[in-house]
Amino acid sequence: MAALKDRIHADMVAAMKAKDQIRVDTLRSALSGFTYKRTEAGKDLSDADELDVVRRQVKQRNDSVSEYQKAKREDLAAKEAQERDILMAYLPAQKSAEEVREIVKNAMAGIPAEGRNQGSVMKVVMPQLKGEADGNLVRQIVTEELG
Repeated sequence: MAALKDRIHADMVAAMKAKDQIRVDTLRSALSGFTYKRTEAGKDLSDADELDVVRRQVKQRNDSVSEYQKAKREDLAAKEAQERDILMAYLPAQKSAEEVREIVKNAMAGIPAEGRNQGSVMKVVMPQLKGEADGNLVRQIVTEELG
């Protein structure tokens, strides 16, 4: 979605004018991610590729938040969380835990009881939820439903 890259660029310019430095840095990082991915792929990015770049950056921010919290660096954790929230605005809406649970239950119904384990259920569920739910939430729900 060239529109995503264009939207991020336009928002970055607006943030520069508003002197919103954290937003500028975050959006600049996303644009840099697009450039890196395009160079790595050797072709222009598709809509899905651009969303994957933003998703990956959100995941990195989430991981950083937990690491900083473990290290008791709340100042850095707050900055990463703020960057994560800025980037999440560019992703499609996430499914609720109830919606994910419903999809997991439907997937489990299609798997024979003797072959039903976390891996087999995740293999069926994750392609359906790609980008629409956090993998950790899905894993947690699958574990609860299996237990």
